[in-house]
Amino acid sequence: MRKLFLVLLCLAVFVTLAAAQNFTAGTSTINGVDVLGAHNNYGRGCAGCHAPHNGGKGNGGNAGPNAGSVTAHGTSGGSEYAANTDPYAGVDALFGQDLSTLYGYTLMMGDNGRFSETLPLASVAPDEEISEIAMCLACHDGNIAMGGMMRGVSYEGQMGLLPANVYTNGGKTIPTLLGTNSLIGYNSTHPVGTQATLGAAHLVSGNTMNSCKTSDSLCWTWNTDNNPPTLASVVAQGTYANFVANYGYPAIAGSAYEFGAHVPPSDTTGDPTKLYITCTTCHNQHNMYIYVEPGKQTGAKIYKGTYPTYFFVNSPYNMNQPNLTAQQAPSTTQFCRQCHASESNEAAGVNNVSTSF
Repeated sequence: MRKLFLVLLCLAVFVTLAAAQNFTAGTSTINGVDVLGAHNNYGRGCAGCHAPHNGGKGNGGNAGPNAGSVTAHGTSGGSEYAANTDPYAGVDALFGQDLSTLYGYTLMMGDNGRFSETLPLASVAPDEEISEIAMCLACHDGNIAMGGMMRGVSYEGQMGLLPANVYTNGGKTIPTLLGTNSLIGYNSTHPVGTQATLGAAHLVSGNTMNSCKTSDSLCWTWNTDNNPPTLASVVAQGTYANFVANYGYPAIAGSAYEFGAHVPPSDTTGDPTKLYITCTTCHNQHNMYIYVEPGKQTGAKIYKGTYPTYFFVNSPYNMNQPNLTAQQAPSTTQFCRQCHASESNEAAGVNNVSTSF
């Protein structure tokens, strides 16, 4: 009996340790959980979003000759789209979900809907508004995606991966579907799209290609050999450089393949104030709990580092901070300040507050 009690006690201790998830910088693991986490789609895996053969048809859709031309949100030839009629399913990133109801869809986000984003109509051309907003909403829009693979609540909460006593919300779950409240809709959602710009965030104010103002937080350089010009690099300056030394600008730096801010399709002027953010500016849909700096942020605290994160946030974002001191800023706060720089310590002249990762 004593041996059985000892075994049960050890198991209880191990379960408690697994639920606590005490992270430290450089050892960002959730006890061996697959990094794709929730986006393993309860076993379906990558094919839940990407159909490796034949796009939407590979996922059972009806994309193709019967779809017709898209003229407005949800319409084809004047009548409402039926399910699975996206004529371009699978064209971009072999995406295997039906986007037909999202083409031309208008989102009114943030500050009582002040930021408007109308998603482009169907197109064979790659477009960040489609690939980094509409594709996300194909599963996360609560008006069109109910009843799919998503359960509408946080995977981390369901699987016991959140730190104890953090985000418990009185035992309630964290919702993951957007726009489901008929009174609020997307008003309570952080803006994305062509109006959610670095200019609106006051990170940049210059409007001349390769000529930034000293008052700007970020100085962008452009590759003018391309037509239209493309982003080449970005350097932090002024008080923002001091903030970067204590944290970084991971969301804006993006991935190893592209920046987290995007040039509007119609812009050829190189105006940095028009660079806009998408869902994947703040989230890395392929990694739920580890942030790996892609080698872009020279001079940043996080340069070439590996850090804990939650909720697919594309930055260090660790709300499990049991030993936080008054001389530290949590990475959750610093994450927001990389765009809302005027609220940072450094903007107030306080440069010696470090980041707790």
